[in-house]
Amino acid sequence: MLNLDVTGAEILGPQGIHRDGLSFADGVIVDGPAGRSVDLSGYLVLPGIVDVHGDGFERHLAPRRGAMKQMSEGLVAVEAELAANGITTATLAQFVSWEGGVRSLEFAEQVFSHLRDVAPSMVTDLRGQLRFETYQLDLFEDLPDRMAEWGLRYIVFNDHLPHERLQKGVQPRRLVSQALKARRSPEKHLAMMHAMEARSEEVPAALDHLCKQLAAQGISMGSHDDTTAEGRAIWAARGVTVAEFPETLEAAEAAASQGGIVVMGSPNVVRGGSHNLNVSAVDLIAMGYCDALASDYHYPSARRAALMLWQNGMRDLAGAWGLVSAGPAAVLGLTDRGVLEAGKRADMVILERDSLRVAATLVQGRVSYMCGDIAARFLA
Repeated sequence: MLNLDVTGAEILGPQGIHRDGLSFADGVIVDGPAGRSVDLSGYLVLPGIVDVHGDGFERHLAPRRGAMKQMSEGLVAVEAELAANGITTATLAQFVSWEGGVRSLEFAEQVFSHLRDVAPSMVTDLRGQLRFETYQLDLFEDLPDRMAEWGLRYIVFNDHLPHERLQKGVQPRRLVSQALKARRSPEKHLAMMHAMEARSEEVPAALDHLCKQLAAQGISMGSHDDTTAEGRAIWAARGVTVAEFPETLEAAEAAASQGGIVVMGSPNVVRGGSHNLNVSAVDLIAMGYCDALASDYHYPSARRAALMLWQNGMRDLAGAWGLVSAGPAAVLGLTDRGVLEAGKRADMVILERDSLRVAATLVQGRVSYMCGDIAARFLA
């Protein structure tokens, strides 16, 4: 753990950019001199990125069949990618879904168990988010205990059951490929979906009860892909405060009006719109309906999205970067990070001022990533 006084750099503080230097000791930002001075002229020092939802880790934990024998090794690769992209706190979003395969309960058990056991040895703060399919009624009773066993503090509710096609008796899209990934015959997979659809009337009351149990455990809860104000109001009544990736302006407006937290995907910003033609994250940001940006499926997009919002003049740097630092920290209830001020964790990303590429990432004053000429500054 480094005790350093950073000088010469442009530093993003709570009030904006300053050149007054930054000191940190024992993993925490301090007011006075802390140790050896490091001249970072030509660099930009920003709060570390807090990623509130990302599933880019999947390629490391579930590559081509049979290639990954030790999931802990995959998590090491995940951390390296996160650190290289300036992410200091990462939430790995893992499904438990009837879809099976890498979204199965069995695979999730491996992911969360390894994450629980390996994360304490990592420099990056790795956390888990359970993405739970709501029509799995048979799993409701044991879910609070599973959350506790896995050490999870955050759940997001999803519903990917193709209700309209099932109700019309039309074969769901991608049935065969989905069934094969789940190691089921298409016939068994379809029968399972119909069986879940037949119990639709039981789901709302079951969710009411489950959310009460999870709230009593202090679990943060979110809904995914909201489309209507009515649907968001139902979730809000259950204490589900986070609206993750709402698909419509109506749903985002409803979440904001109910005091909820709206999380959008960074790739949506970088692309200039949703790849599914849903509401644009840029539009929601412009209207003040977005509180945080997540990496979603692409870790580099968090940094890129914030910088794009700054460079195109939509937000000043503090406002743009806050969407990937202080905003996500608030979603997770983490009051010790997200801004560079005395008393907060020394979590920071250092960018080359000209190229805005990541030169170094520090977590609680410990180096998780460093590349290029900046290394000579620290080693001098």
